[in-house]
Amino acid sequence: MDLSINMQKARALTRRHFFGQAGMGFGAIALQQLLARNGYAAEEKGFRIPAKAKSIIYLHMAGSPSQIDLFEHKPALTKFHGKACPKEYLEGKRFAFIKGTPKMLGPVFDYKQHGQSGQWVSELLPGLTSIIDDVCMIRSMHTDQFNHSPAQLLLHTGNPLLGYPSMGSWVTYGLGSENSNLPAFVAMTSNGTAKQGQPLYDRLWGAGFLPGRFQGVKFRGQGDPILDLYNPAGVTREQRRRMLDALNKLNQDQASRFNDPAIATRIAQYELAFRMQMSVPELIDIKSEPKSVLDMYGPDATKSGRYAYNCLLARRLAERGVRFIQLYHRGWDAHGNAPKGVAAQCRDTDQSTAALLRDLKQRGMLDDTLVVWGGEFGRTIYCQGKLTKQNYGRDHHPNCFTYWLAGGGVKGGITYGETDDYSVNVTENPVHVHDLQATILHQLGINHERLTYRYQGRYFRLTDVHGKVVKDVLS
Repeated sequence: MDLSINMQKARALTRRHFFGQAGMGFGAIALQQLLARNGYAAEEKGFRIPAKAKSIIYLHMAGSPSQIDLFEHKPALTKFHGKACPKEYLEGKRFAFIKGTPKMLGPVFDYKQHGQSGQWVSELLPGLTSIIDDVCMIRSMHTDQFNHSPAQLLLHTGNPLLGYPSMGSWVTYGLGSENSNLPAFVAMTSNGTAKQGQPLYDRLWGAGFLPGRFQGVKFRGQGDPILDLYNPAGVTREQRRRMLDALNKLNQDQASRFNDPAIATRIAQYELAFRMQMSVPELIDIKSEPKSVLDMYGPDATKSGRYAYNCLLARRLAERGVRFIQLYHRGWDAHGNAPKGVAAQCRDTDQSTAALLRDLKQRGMLDDTLVVWGGEFGRTIYCQGKLTKQNYGRDHHPNCFTYWLAGGGVKGGITYGETDDYSVNVTENPVHVHDLQATILHQLGINHERLTYRYQGRYFRLTDVHGKVVKDVLS
């Protein structure tokens, strides 16, 4: 008797499961292409606002450039160069390596004002100075983290802990893709000639608790940018299509039975990979660019994995509708040998960065492409290690550092925020990491407070419960 009742219950549950879950599973699959273009969060009302930018090109200088050596002209600090640091500038500060009372360390590179805006820039950045009137300089950035990994996580995922979606994943979740043949979110890495620096982990462009289809697609720096991009010898595109059709039929059957989001992700990724086999070879054909463009980006423009190559590829990606393009350039962690290291990093990046802005502008793309440049924190005005004329080091400094933005509805030729006479603390218009994130989303047409995802019983967002749009820098 008990066995018969249990069998009837099982059959009833199976029918309910079939009619309920099958509809949801097939519905999810049917909506896949529509949501990919319009944004997977399209059913969430109220997070869309008028957009000024279509794409983001985020140039992350991993290891953190020194604001003192590049952007902060501080004559008062120069006067105290080599003297013991006053105690009031050390109280309450946390350092990664400095111990005791360090010596004050002013800039050793020359500064001049450039452009009609008269912005101060170091001699190490001649390329940037040539387009400085297109740049909005934010001198009052600050963060809560003073070590690289948690600071990078906070900057790119909104949280210093592991497991949270990256900014590009949030953008993809909210807005979808403008090009169904390319990923909506692409990440690329390059190494500086100064040093290798800390490793860059996939979590910086990962989807966290969002479905896996929103994670960034990493383009490799050597060989084929995507593994298994080309069919094996003897396999035609028609054969590959038939294989995927058969595989999709099996996956759809499983999706209708279990309604597992991972299956929908797998279906979407297989289809995208198939389309990328046609689109990516044309995308990475850098040598098809005019010689004048290649010369503008520099001698490394055709060398896969170099910063110049990635900058040119970023423009080509934005040109084809990719929403979020993340470039990571390692080697800025100058704890020692800073004069040579910082100069080498600038030689690696300055020409190509300026070329990217100039290239976007001459194509009419800078108006709706937002370029973001900066590291995870700043550098101290105190010397780490022995101070000599030829050598010094700078420790981590989260209290103030410099970022710059260009294009995408941001005012060019302005400076926002200020630090004290020694670049120790922000004194005017502080901009937290969450404020920067809120501003980037705002320019893409996203209200950062309304784009949320429910996970483990609560609603999450990129900026958590923080963040204000920096409206004074917007046109």
